[in-house]
Amino acid sequence: MAIVAFSEERFPLRIAFGTSGGPERRTDIVRLSTGFEKRNQRFFRSVRRYDAGSGLKSLADLALLVEFFEAMRGRLTGFRFRDPLDHASARFGRPVSPIDQAIGTGDGETRQFPLVKIYGSGEGAYLRPIEKPVGGTVRIAVAGAETATGLSIDDATGVVSFDDPPEVGTAITAGFEFDVPVRFDIDQIAVNIAAFEAGDIPTIPLIEVRP
Repeated sequence: MAIVAFSEERFPLRIAFGTSGGPERRTDIVRLSTGFEKRNQRFFRSVRRYDAGSGLKSLADLALLVEFFEAMRGRLTGFRFRDPLDHASARFGRPVSPIDQAIGTGDGETRQFPLVKIYGSGEGAYLRPIEKPVGGTVRIAVAGAETATGLSIDDATGVVSFDDPPEVGTAITAGFEFDVPVRFDIDQIAVNIAAFEAGDIPTIPLIEVRP
């Protein structure tokens, strides 16, 4: 059986309930003799870390987790994970719309547009590449009008490909749900049977990867 570096399987949702974590950035700060600070961003893209080990879980859930861990070979294989707070193009709690995110402008030549999610506004906005959209959730609009023909969407890379390049100056927007590509950050699962038909795993660290 071939072992792949990334699997399109998703971490079981019911086990992910109670997950803690979120984005991490690395910033070097040097305080100058004048009292001013010099700050340098070490990571252009944030890296997300999670811990899915909090709380008691049923023995059935723990068995499912062990099975998934073995299938992923511990830290070897990456997989999809649904961030409980940040998994859609729209603001939290709002429905996905095909005009949620601007992903490009037609130039009469470009046919492919990667999905992105924009945080903030203006020149200081952060554009996060979305490489693992959820199949069947991506909605595309051209010049504000939703369209589902003349294009294809790669759910494994997040790239939208048009049969014909959009016209010059045409706004391309998208709405979608997405997963975070992660891997286990441990090579051992330590299960604690804490009560009848229940137990826990103190920590299940997950870290974002570049698929």
